[in-house]
Amino acid sequence: MAAGEGSLHDLLGAPFFVGLVDRFYDAVEGDPVLLPLYPDGADTAAARERLAMFLAQYWGGPHEYMERRGHPMLRARHNQWEIGPLQRDRWLLHMLTALEASLADAPLDDATREDVLGQMATYMVNAAEHLRNAG
Repeated sequence: MAAGEGSLHDLLGAPFFVGLVDRFYDAVEGDPVLLPLYPDGADTAAARERLAMFLAQYWGGPHEYMERRGHPMLRARHNQWEIGPLQRDRWLLHMLTALEASLADAPLDDATREDVLGQMATYMVNAAEHLRNAG
């Protein structure tokens, strides 16, 4: 998506981010490596809401996350859990799988889909590595 064409939120819409997060957490709920990192265990409703708000805001949507939770401070918010290479890689596996499936359902032409996938996947890889605090 070229500059000046609007945000990814404008292109994909709010339901895209909710669907992406739902696909992601559906996988996390069955992952014995990641699930222990969630204080509410398999009750991921609050985590789903927070991540969907965060991603929508990050990609150009409403600032609801900032209004409700303040600055994201991703590393500080996640520092209480040990996140090593295994946790990072499991998170990325589920997120990138959810991203590919969500984009496959999005009404985009192939070139736009590939561009969006590249942008979002690069962000996810960088974010996952940024949150790693062990190993």
